[in-house]
Amino acid sequence: MGRLFGTDGVRGVANTELTASLAFDIGRAAAFVLGENDKKPVMVIGRDTRISGDMLENALTAGVLSVGGDVIKLGVVPTPAVAYLVRKYNADAGVVISASHNPFEYNGIKLFNGEGYKLDDSVEQEIEAIILGEKEISTDEFVGAKLGTCREDDASAIKQYTDFLLTTIDKRLDGIKVVLDTANGAAFETAHIVYEALGAEVTVLSDSPDGININDDCGSTHPENLQQKVVELGADVGFAYDGDADRLIVVDEQGRIIDGDRVLCICGKYLKSKGLLATDKITATVMSNIGLHKHLKEYGIGVDVTKVGDRYVLESMRETGSVLGGEQSGHMIFLNYTTTGDGVLSSLQFMKAYLDSGKKLSELRDEIQIYPQALVNARVDNAFKATALEDEEVKKFIADIEAKMEGTGRVLIRPSGTEPLIRVMLEGEDIDEIQGYAKQVAALISDKFGK
Repeated sequence: MGRLFGTDGVRGVANTELTASLAFDIGRAAAFVLGENDKKPVMVIGRDTRISGDMLENALTAGVLSVGGDVIKLGVVPTPAVAYLVRKYNADAGVVISASHNPFEYNGIKLFNGEGYKLDDSVEQEIEAIILGEKEISTDEFVGAKLGTCREDDASAIKQYTDFLLTTIDKRLDGIKVVLDTANGAAFETAHIVYEALGAEVTVLSDSPDGININDDCGSTHPENLQQKVVELGADVGFAYDGDADRLIVVDEQGRIIDGDRVLCICGKYLKSKGLLATDKITATVMSNIGLHKHLKEYGIGVDVTKVGDRYVLESMRETGSVLGGEQSGHMIFLNYTTTGDGVLSSLQFMKAYLDSGKKLSELRDEIQIYPQALVNARVDNAFKATALEDEEVKKFIADIEAKMEGTGRVLIRPSGTEPLIRVMLEGEDIDEIQGYAKQVAALISDKFGK
């Protein structure tokens, strides 16, 4: 992880941490790096519905233009639309201005390369070095005709993206009642276009963005309204997206949540039944529930496990040839179709699996046993985070607990990336038992390595 770029780009409170000046510097540095070897880079820029999006978009654009790069502004579009259109436009990079599921006062800048994948660490480090003043660049030559320009979008970005989404599903949805919660975010136009084109009977929630209501008690992090509306309307299924529409949470006809782990199970089994699950494996993170592993094992499907973060899921998938990966939180990657998480595309792939099963969605959900989880934070000195993870006494204590659970549970400890904490997570059949064990592990770690 870099000094400015985290696992998902640069983020912060707009106009205090993520300022117009920093956005300018990011645009300037990125375009300069991409424009080395006398190349005139072209960058496409999309944003979500946050009030700060205009400010950051224009500042970043100015930075790109100042070093001879050209910009195509896509307007308000989902993150995955940028990843798709950067390839279609044969551009050198795509930029997303969004803070995903965070509150409206935050914003972020995320960069894709010309193939629609997140930038390599080495490229991000070179951009950071320029922004932080560690590498000097000369802009004296970028005057007159060598300045960049804003190009006109040669067609509707939304139409091109929704047309692409429709190519990923070969089923009609006539007579299916679908409720969509677009989080007052980037999918507020795209999601209903797709489902209405497929013939579904569509009800849309939280599709009136005003710049400050993105993710406000709605979307994938607050699905309560969606759950209630699905039951109220007698709908077949509900889908909730987040602010930049790269994650998905599903609701069954009884109003119950189907999280990313269950979506992976349902879609993984479907792909295998069609002979489309390469390597007979899916990719998930260390936070995926033990129930996912047990359920998929029954169907001869293995699981490659990565660190938390869709960046790491994607890296693993590209190395192993896996075509399906994701996180419990709802980031899903269907690598046969796209290069990043895409909430609407994922919901379409889920519909294929659901309809092919011939079952009610609640029946599919209940086939998968998700084990209770207990999470307790152990406060530690930042200097001892790595030491705590490798401590022999801690490792033996954890091994003894897992032996007591006799294969029906597990213990996971991992350091917080931002706080002086180690997160202790247990899974098992008995919530009271695992809660007690979690507190014991956390207490041991805090006693040995706390401040």
